[in-house]
Amino acid sequence: MPDDTLPQSQHPPQPESANGNHAATAEKTEEKLGAAADGDEGPPPKPLKTRTSSSKKEKQPEGGFDDTPVPYAPPGYTIKITFHRACNLPLADINTLSADPFIVAELITSLPTRHKEDPPLQLRTPTVRQNTDPVWNTQWIIANVPASGFRLKCRIYDEDPADHDDRLGNAHVVVDSLNDQWPGIKEQRYSIKKRMGSKRAYLLRAVAVCFNKVQHMTGSLYVSVELLGKTEGDHGGRVYTVGPQFWIRHFSPMLGRLLGQKEPNIESSSSSHSKGKSKAERYNFQANEMQLRGPVPEAMYHRYVEFKPFVKSMFTAKGVRGFILSKALHHQHARVYNFDRETEYESLPEPCKEFTQKFLELVHYDQGGRIFTYVLTLDGLFRFTETGKEFGIDMLSKHTMHSNVAAYTAFSGEFFIRRLKYPSLRPPEEGGHNSSHPPDTISGGPPQDEPTKDPSYYELIIDNDSGTYRPNAKLLPQLKSFFEANFPGLKIVTIDCQGDAEKMEKLKEEQRELKKAEGDHIVYAQASRSSSMSSSDIEELDRLEQLGERPEPHLRHQLIGAVDQRVDAAKIHAKAYKPGKEAWKMKNKPAKQDDTPQAQPPTEAEKAENSHTEGPPR
Repeated sequence: MPDDTLPQSQHPPQPESANGNHAATAEKTEEKLGAAADGDEGPPPKPLKTRTSSSKKEKQPEGGFDDTPVPYAPPGYTIKITFHRACNLPLADINTLSADPFIVAELITSLPTRHKEDPPLQLRTPTVRQNTDPVWNTQWIIANVPASGFRLKCRIYDEDPADHDDRLGNAHVVVDSLNDQWPGIKEQRYSIKKRMGSKRAYLLRAVAVCFNKVQHMTGSLYVSVELLGKTEGDHGGRVYTVGPQFWIRHFSPMLGRLLGQKEPNIESSSSSHSKGKSKAERYNFQANEMQLRGPVPEAMYHRYVEFKPFVKSMFTAKGVRGFILSKALHHQHARVYNFDRETEYESLPEPCKEFTQKFLELVHYDQGGRIFTYVLTLDGLFRFTETGKEFGIDMLSKHTMHSNVAAYTAFSGEFFIRRLKYPSLRPPEEGGHNSSHPPDTISGGPPQDEPTKDPSYYELIIDNDSGTYRPNAKLLPQLKSFFEANFPGLKIVTIDCQGDAEKMEKLKEEQRELKKAEGDHIVYAQASRSSSMSSSDIEELDRLEQLGERPEPHLRHQLIGAVDQRVDAAKIHAKAYKPGKEAWKMKNKPAKQDDTPQAQPPTEAEKAENSHTEGPPR
C-alpha cells in the first residue's frame, strides 16, 4: 500500500541530454513548465520524473507529473444528454417484487487519449426506489464531442448496498456523425438487452408475467440528445463534463461505528445545550463527491509513482499480489463511496454561490479543526473525506482508494477550511492584516455560535501533499484558478508541501489543536474485520439504540450470519488442530454453540449424594 506521506522533491529532476549538458536541458524544461503554469502555449516539455533522493546515480521511480500533450483535434460540439425514464425493468428484489434502478452511462468517442489508462467519461444517475418504471430526467452536458459522433453505453443496475449491484441490462445510443444541422434525438425508445442482465431478476419477471402481475418481459430506456452548438476554444482534443454541478454525500454508519465517528450537528448541539438536554448523535462516516465544471487544466496530469516494486502491479492488477491489492482497494472505494437510502444526490445548473455554500456544508465549515484528503479526477470529479491519525482503518484516507486505483489523476493532496474575521481583507496566509479561526477565537461562528453561510468569510487552504501521485507544485496556480471558478466567493490559498513544508505543518498543527479543543473527543479504533454487519442493517441498528431491542433480522441476513459462524468456527478449529492425544486444543476461546462442553458422567460420590437427597424410590 503506497504511503501518501512519503516525501517528494521540491524540484523534479530533468532528463539529461545526450551530450551531458544537464544544466541547459533543465533550464529549458523549467521555462516550458513555467509557461504552462501561466497558461502560455508552446511545445510541451518531456515528461518529468519525480526525484526521491539527492543521489543522481540512483535510479528514480517512474511517475508523478506527466506533461504528455493532449492529441490535437479541431473543436467539437457540446451536447446535452437527458436520461428520461425506463419501463418494464426486471424484478431484482424478491421481497418487494420491484427494483432500485440507476444508470451508469459511459461516453465513447474516436478521439485518441494521452495514455491507454485514461478512463472514459462516466455519469451515475440517482437511484429511484422500488420502481420498475423509474423516472430520472437526469441531464449530462458534455463538450468537445467530435464530428465523427459518439457511442453512449447505458448500464442499468439495481442498487443493493448489502450485496453487489445486479445488472438489469444494457442499452446503446449510437450517433454516427454530428454537424450544425443535426436534429438531435427526442425521447427515443431504446430496447434494454437482457444478455448481460441478472438471470435471477429476469426469472422473477417471467414468473410475474405468468401470474399476470406484469404484462411485458422486455424493458425500454428513453433518452434525448440535444445539440447545443460548437464548443468554445481552438483545441478539441478531449471531451469533458460541463455540467450540471452535482454533489453526492455518502453516509456510512457502519464505518462510523467502526471508527466511533458521530455525525456533527451544529444546530442541534447548540439547541440541546441551551435546553440543558443531550440529544442522541448518529454514528456516521461521510464521503463526498462534487462534479466541478470542466475542463480541468490540461497540464494537471499526474501518474502514480512506482516507489515500490509492487505499486505498478497494484495499479495494473497484474500478478497474484497486484490482483489482490487492486481488488481490495476497489472494494474499499465502493465501501466508502457507498450508495444507499441515506445517500444525498442533488445538482445545480452551474457554479454559483449556492454551490460554494454546499461545499462549506459538506466540510462542516470551520468546525472541529477538520483536515480532508482529496482527489481531483481528470474529468473534474472532486472526492474528499476527513482524514487524520486517529482513523484506524488501513488505507482509508489514502489517495489510491479515493481515486479508485486510477493510473492518472489531475491533482491530489489535503485541504482544510478556516473562517476569517474580515471578509474584505486578504487572508493572513497571504500576508493580509486579518485573523482566522483557527488559531484565533473569533465571534460569529463555532464553537459558540452557528457558522455564517457567507462564503466570503472562509478560505480554502489546499496543498499537494500526496505521495501516491506527487502533484507538481508549479501547477498550484492553475489549481487555484480552477477552484476559484468553481467555488465563487471562496478564498483559495495554495501551499507547496515541500517548498512551504514548515508553514504547512504549522497550519495543520493548529487544525489538530483545534480538534482537540473543539472536536468530539472520540478515540477512533478499528473493529474486527470479521464482522458480517452490512450497511443495509443501519436502520435496524439505529432502532436498537433508540428502543433498546434488536428487531428480527431478514432471512438472508440470518443465513449469511449462520454461514459466517460456520466458517469462523472451521477456521478456528483448523488453526488449533494439533495431532496427538489432544487433537483439538482450544486456547483462549469462549465457548460457542458448536463447541459446548460435553456433560461428564457422575462420579461414585455424586451418585451416593444424589441417592441420599432424592430419598427412596417410589
